[in-house]
Amino acid sequence: MPIPWLVVLQAVPWTDVIKNTPRVADGAKKLWNRVSKKSSTSSDPLALLAPIDASETLSVAQLQTRIAHIEAATAELHSQMLASSELINTLAEQNAQLVARIEAGRVRLRWLMLLTVLFGALAASAIVMVWGR
Repeated sequence: MPIPWLVVLQAVPWTDVIKNTPRVADGAKKLWNRVSKKSSTSSDPLALLAPIDASETLSVAQLQTRIAHIEAATAELHSQMLASSELINTLAEQNAQLVARIEAGRVRLRWLMLLTVLFGALAASAIVMVWGR
């Protein structure tokens, strides 16, 4: 059985969403600024290095090859992190715009509801005046 959209929309705490939207957008911007300023060489490639057994002796060339692979993997991870944080930033900005438009629609709906009630009362009073004579 599908859930009616009205029930779903009523279940959302819109006041909390509206209050938290600027914080989400600011947090995404701070994340984007922090991640975009870092270079791919600033992270520690040794953190990704698998432990080497003490009995295993590696030549300098093998170690340099491992380091090159680790640096390449780190650079790739950094570029993925930049892309992800850019996406998060974009989504946060879109969310802020969406919430602003929803809030404007909510205000407009309240005005329309007020006008409808006023015109309904005016129409009812006109009908009473016409039929009351």
